[in-house]
Amino acid sequence: MHEHSHSHEHKHRKKVVNRLARIEGHVRAIKEMADSDRDCSDILLQIAAVRKALDNTAKVILQDHIESCVAHAMTHGEEGQVLEDLRKALEHFIR
Repeated sequence: MHEHSHSHEHKHRKKVVNRLARIEGHVRAIKEMADSDRDCSDILLQIAAVRKALDNTAKVILQDHIESCVAHAMTHGEEGQVLEDLRKALEHFIR
């Protein structure tokens, strides 16, 4: 996993962490549904809900990235690297 240290604040970090915690619990519940031999269509519906929740969380992260990381890079002459990192991330995210 690619890791950067950031010297600036991400204002939506807490929101992202809370959303991911809810998603984690939801995935655990889906696993229990599968283990309990629940109806396949119910399980698929719950998986779809988790995918939507992950996509919505990714939107919050992208918004935060633009508002904090990209803005910080523009004022510190680091726009080339941060934009390349964003391009690579979006290339993997949007398939």
